[in-house]
Amino acid sequence: MGFKIAVAGATGNVGREMLNILSERGFPADEVVALASARSQGTEVSFGDKTLKVQNLENYDFSDTDICLMSAGGTVSQKYSPKIGAQGCVVIDNSSAWRYDAEVPLIVPEVNPDAIAGFSKKNIIANPNCSTAQLVVALKPLHDRATIKRVVVSTYQSVSGAGKEGMDELFQQTRAVFVADPVESKKFTKRIAFNVIPHIDNFMEDGYTKEEWKVLAETKKMLDPKIKVTCTAVRVPVFIGHSESVNIEFEKEITADEAREILREAPGCQVIDKHENGGYITPYESAGEDATYISRIREDATVENGLNMWVVSDNLRKGAALNAIQIAELLVARGLIKAKKQAA
Repeated sequence: MGFKIAVAGATGNVGREMLNILSERGFPADEVVALASARSQGTEVSFGDKTLKVQNLENYDFSDTDICLMSAGGTVSQKYSPKIGAQGCVVIDNSSAWRYDAEVPLIVPEVNPDAIAGFSKKNIIANPNCSTAQLVVALKPLHDRATIKRVVVSTYQSVSGAGKEGMDELFQQTRAVFVADPVESKKFTKRIAFNVIPHIDNFMEDGYTKEEWKVLAETKKMLDPKIKVTCTAVRVPVFIGHSESVNIEFEKEITADEAREILREAPGCQVIDKHENGGYITPYESAGEDATYISRIREDATVENGLNMWVVSDNLRKGAALNAIQIAELLVARGLIKAKKQAA
């Protein structure tokens, strides 16, 4: 008997991607239910070669559902996830609502799979921020080999990270520029077409943004609390795929060649690093792919044991939907969850 899976927020960018990936990877589900707000009730979404009618999250009974993939935003998750968990359904949440809760594991399966065992306290597992997910996949094997002391990361984040409205705004503004129409900014704080914006999420008291803080806090929680992390998060006019310029300082010596070899063997990583025109990854090629791509690996002579690299991944997949489904696969593979129908 397979599992019964609910996808909450099924009409959004990430929710639709979750349905695609469940189907693509052949997750052992007997039944998949699409949920969203009352406003989207009755809308149709695709799941493999089937069409699902969206049901209302508010009055849905989770008592016979095994896993809820939650991608409906932080406010909705804070309201519903504890209730869903109390009905014996495991919530894998894509928002930032539960990531920093000591009783909720924050998981990237290639990085800290063993931490998943703590999920039963609240029946909630947190999915990391999109920019953190790809970063820790690339850092983990290097940390295991040479112990990371400090990371300086600058992100180049695509507009799909801001949802469908972000993608629409880039499209509309770009078209407006070409036909000499006025450019309107609704979703972003400044024009995004042919521009970059050094501001993602709200500003905090210390001058950093919440997005930058997330990278720091989540890297420490998943990888090692002793690592020092500083980040500048920037929105760029790209539809899909987040890129990161990453500078790493290690405790032990590690060469660029060694790093390349380690990353080639590491789970979830793909190295594309030739010193020639086009011998590197860009976000355009990463769209629709599962891997975290690493290019431009080189030694930083300005610090002892330093490396630079360029890390790119599809933010809707590894940064969100794929990672959530890999967490669900991990629950099943480790026998941490049994289908309720089977148990009955």
